[in-house]
Amino acid sequence: MLVVIVALALSGGACLLWVRGRHLLVTVDGPSMEPAYAPGDRVLVRRVPFARVRRGQVVLVRRDPAQGTELVIKRAVAVPGDPVPRIGFPTLAETAVPAGKLLVVGDNRARSYDSRHHGYVPAERFVGVVVRSLPGR
Repeated sequence: MLVVIVALALSGGACLLWVRGRHLLVTVDGPSMEPAYAPGDRVLVRRVPFARVRRGQVVLVRRDPAQGTELVIKRAVAVPGDPVPRIGFPTLAETAVPAGKLLVVGDNRARSYDSRHHGYVPAERFVGVVVRSLPGR
């Protein structure tokens, strides 16, 4: 699922820098996270350290550079140390997710290109976690 980043417009330089450094306003584009998020939905993403990602959170990651430069929104289904789910991930040899890696999937698995297809998402491609939906489309 592709996303489009929109800059937050606030008054006051210091506040703007804090918001820009910590949060992103993201518009969902594509069906891979339906029904949780539909195309046109807006979400607030907070940049957090990779170590703070938890299983079940919706995350924003950079797509594998071989497939493009877009950002994608997916659900983290396994974080470092979690067992690798055998259903849907039969090609991954490890029994636990290695350090610095995530497994992510779209909620609409029939319409999602995710870790079931390309394997782990490395920590350096992690951007942040979705903290809330915003009104309006």
